[in-house]
Amino acid sequence: MAISGNPKKMAQDLAEGYFLISPPLLKQYSAADFKLILSNMAIVARELRQEAIPLDDILALKFRNMKLSRLNQAEMVIRAFCTKRRILI
Repeated sequence: MAISGNPKKMAQDLAEGYFLISPPLLKQYSAADFKLILSNMAIVARELRQEAIPLDDILALKFRNMKLSRLNQAEMVIRAFCTKRRILI
């Protein structure tokens, strides 16, 4: 089943914590969908790392690190699911 909506928006929602990835949710996607999701997650992570945040702003640094952590965790869930199902990505 194809991804409904914009995959970049999906990756941004993952980073914000509005959308969570779980193995039952991933059953509907194909290998091409996983590649698309992972590439958009990498783009969003790159954009987050590019933000220039002053070191004085502790809360902004914390929020950025939480977003990166959510993206990394979602990527690990997707990769583990694909490894378990023997899906090449």
